[in-house]
Amino acid sequence: MKIAIETHVKASLAETWKAWNDPEAIKQWNTAQADWHTTHSEVDLRAGGRFVSRMAAKDGSVAFDFEGQYTNVVPQQLIEFEMADGRKVKVEFSEISGCVLVQEVFDAETEHSVEQQREGWQAILNNFASYVESSQ
Repeated sequence: MKIAIETHVKASLAETWKAWNDPEAIKQWNTAQADWHTTHSEVDLRAGGRFVSRMAAKDGSVAFDFEGQYTNVVPQQLIEFEMADGRKVKVEFSEISGCVLVQEVFDAETEHSVEQQREGWQAILNNFASYVESSQ
């Protein structure tokens, strides 16, 4: 099953793209809840390149790596990747009426409900938009 989410970012396409792919920026926005954070991020943005973001509870009780390999990169338009567990993700960037539409489609996993996954990924996407807009 595929899950789709999206957000509108009130910023330029160049700023939006940079924030999505800059490891230091990723550490600022990549969280679904205030009691979590991303402590480490690496990005090798090219087909065949790898990425990893270390996501952790701020109290140190649990952490995991969100990682995978890029399968297709079209600068300022498209990123496709396969996560370490084999699920596929597609992220599209489109300029629309003075903002950037970011659309993300990903394969669902079986551990959490579809709604939990949609809410978690959407929360991260919302944090991303807020971060980019506040960084201008």
